[in-house]
Amino acid sequence: MAPDGVLAFVDDDGEEVVLDAEEATSLLALTNGLEAATVSACPRCRSRVLACVALVDVLEDAPPHLRAREVIELAEDAPTLHLYVQDLAVDCAHAGWRDPGSAEWAEAIDDLIDEPPAWR
Repeated sequence: MAPDGVLAFVDDDGEEVVLDAEEATSLLALTNGLEAATVSACPRCRSRVLACVALVDVLEDAPPHLRAREVIELAEDAPTLHLYVQDLAVDCAHAGWRDPGSAEWAEAIDDLIDEPPAWR
């Protein structure tokens, strides 16, 4: 990971796209915070579960972004219906994230710890 990576998009196989602060801020601004693709999200940070098909639609409908194609390819090649976003910029315990998506996110991220992606 680049030392300034702040937002990681990860699939169940550990494939990832990591955005720096500027890239993350602009992508989230262009896509209304990825709300239309969000299945579940931590209320205190930007970590979330995204529906792959909806994410592709959101990114294709948004104004152009330098890294959108990489995220679209990750979503299209994902082995499951979801991608997981890890907010690398904050140290969040996700205590307020209580819906079932939080457990799926935590399990997916925890599974990657055995074979850490580049951002770990």
